[in-house]
Amino acid sequence: MSETGAPANEFERELAALIVQGLNLPVDIATIHGDTALYGEGLGLDSIDILELALLVSKRYGVQIRADDQQNQQIFRSLRHFADYVAVKRTR
Repeated sequence: MSETGAPANEFERELAALIVQGLNLPVDIATIHGDTALYGEGLGLDSIDILELALLVSKRYGVQIRADDQQNQQIFRSLRHFADYVAVKRTR
């Protein structure tokens, strides 16, 4: 389910828990690493999951991710990329 790699840092683990719980994924959070892909391979999220995740992050951290953002492919490339983006953009 996840790729091997560097363990997730504290904020990445927090986001991994939000993803698993918020999207009701049958995944053990401990198996998610920083370089685990979110979309397609890795966690296997689809476009609907990504929209739900964007809503979860908006509610929890105040980060607005637009569906037409040109950076979305990079933002959702991996847990680490996603965490880095949210950490920089968060307002709460």
